[in-house]
Amino acid sequence: MRCGPLCRFLWLWPYLSCVEAVPIRKVQDDTKTLIKTIVARINDISHTQSVSSKQRVAGLDFIPGLQPVLSLSRMDQTLAIYQQILNSLHSRNVVQISNDLENLRDLLHLLASSKSCPLPRARGLETFESLGGVLEASLYSTEVVALSRLQAALQDMLRRLDLSPGC
Repeated sequence: MRCGPLCRFLWLWPYLSCVEAVPIRKVQDDTKTLIKTIVARINDISHTQSVSSKQRVAGLDFIPGLQPVLSLSRMDQTLAIYQQILNSLHSRNVVQISNDLENLRDLLHLLASSKSCPLPRARGLETFESLGGVLEASLYSTEVVALSRLQAALQDMLRRLDLSPGC
């Protein structure tokens, strides 16, 4: 007797019925935990405490400040910009933070897909290459301002995740 596709499917059914997707609550909790971890890493870098995230620094206007209403796509875009800035600094202080931002962006994409709103992979700044001179001339200032503003943005994202942001 030959067993067709239906028989094979019925034979696999008990195994397939036991497989569960990752609960969205777990993804949201992991996202919040990672945000808290990144904020703690920024706090561990001593020179980031010297600048307010709201302070304006001439020449560093390309570093985003706080955004009014953050959707998941806007959060991803903001994190992509910060990741691009941190990667360009070539500072050992920010390597792990940059890697954490990549993981955080992946978690945001999972949250978005759970809401049936797939996020396109956000890119950083398009005019970033022209800022190379600014970065080379002021690596330390750029790092301090970027980390300070990133910390404020992450704390705002943490608050907004409790409100279940839209796409």
